[in-house]
Amino acid sequence: MKQKDIVIAGYAETPVLYKSGRSAYDFAGEALDSLLERTGIDKDLIDGLSVTTALSEASNPFYAVYMCEALGLTPTWLNLGGMGGCSATGGVARAMSAIRDGSCEIVLVLSADAPSTDWRANYGAFRGEFQDPPGVQGPPATFGLLMSRYAHQYDLKPEALGKIAITQREHALHNPNALSKFKKPLSMDDYLASRVIADPLRLLDSVMFCDGANAFLVMSEKRAEQLGLTRVAYPVAYSEVTNVNGNQSTPDITESGFDRIGPALLRKAGLTPSDIRMFQPYDDFTIAVLMQLEAFGFCAKGGASDFVLGTDLSHRGALPLNTGGGQISAGQPGLASGGLNLAEAVRQLFGEGGATQVDDARNALVTGIGVIPYARNWGTSSAMILEA
Repeated sequence: MKQKDIVIAGYAETPVLYKSGRSAYDFAGEALDSLLERTGIDKDLIDGLSVTTALSEASNPFYAVYMCEALGLTPTWLNLGGMGGCSATGGVARAMSAIRDGSCEIVLVLSADAPSTDWRANYGAFRGEFQDPPGVQGPPATFGLLMSRYAHQYDLKPEALGKIAITQREHALHNPNALSKFKKPLSMDDYLASRVIADPLRLLDSVMFCDGANAFLVMSEKRAEQLGLTRVAYPVAYSEVTNVNGNQSTPDITESGFDRIGPALLRKAGLTPSDIRMFQPYDDFTIAVLMQLEAFGFCAKGGASDFVLGTDLSHRGALPLNTGGGQISAGQPGLASGGLNLAEAVRQLFGEGGATQVDDARNALVTGIGVIPYARNWGTSSAMILEA
């Protein structure tokens, strides 16, 4: 049974920038300042902090503690999210539990990163030669492998991937925080002509590392009422899973954690796929969006290409998709990227979507993806349903 006692009572985000020359701490301060201005609350009321690990600060084991110092916070509950793009939704879920347990009352869920300015990540792991092998050159190649396997097993139409990129680009044109270099329309010819960078994955299937931050205030509905915060969003269902099929040495890499948690999440919220009013999925690559449509039951396994080509995914359509442009067309602010899609969902539920405001924005499905090990599916899958 879904609970509606905890709310997201405020959100803020910075513009997404490329090679800003700034630190994650700097972006975090800007996001918090904007959040306090938007909500009008006193900073000293914040007694909980969930902060996402940053690629630009990955060498600092005390990152969450130093973030408290940088922002002048004294929390009684502290969480460091180490699930990459799942850390924003995961942070909200953990904040909800902490509030219900009485550990704190008002939680700042914060994600800030600046990897295009300063890259300090070293994945390591217990067998680094498989986690981040030489020659693969990062996520595009691993997603290229995933795309190849999907195309071998199912029907993959490049035009469907192109439609995802084109639709999200159109939405990004109306997003003032989107990366400025993406502020131009995209056509199918543009997509199909973009160079292949990890066969069959194209440049326009991919995100671009950038810098930025986002922040959310989580508290009880009662506390929000006391503070006069009338625009709220209710997180009514959340699920996550890490290392799906991890007990198998050669799992089917086209099976993600969403295949396991997707149907259960909808049941928890008392909804069916047709009840979802907007889809704000983690979109580091277009194939990830395609596969998530199948996992949540919007279409059958292998049927996502036809579903995308036959469905209006614009903000006016049957299933609005990443109405802020998503990471593919707004830019990926490192590991703060999971909060980018969440911020757009909250914006829509608050009725602040502007030119891309969805009609009857009653709910939203938001997802997160965390890391992709070589020759496996992504490491963590998270999903949250929010209601207005």
